[in-house]
Amino acid sequence: MEHIVTLAAAVTAFAPWLEPTDAELAAIETEAPLIAAEVEELDTVIALMDRPVNELDARRARRAHARVLAARAALANTAGTGEAA
Repeated sequence: MEHIVTLAAAVTAFAPWLEPTDAELAAIETEAPLIAAEVEELDTVIALMDRPVNELDARRARRAHARVLAARAALANTAGTGEAA
């Protein structure tokens, strides 16, 4: 019978040198408004899946999508300058 043994590297994968750098954390913070807008849009779409969509629901979905597009545009505009919004 063969024993299955975990590798020490897999168990200790979260060693201090594998932590995100300050630059990576800054990039995540810069993208946070876009991530929040995408989550909000996904929540809206999920909420509308189990019922027929009326005009108010369609407007809600369009507004959520517009917020995602606005966040993407803002992120694209700040990416070229190297500044965080």
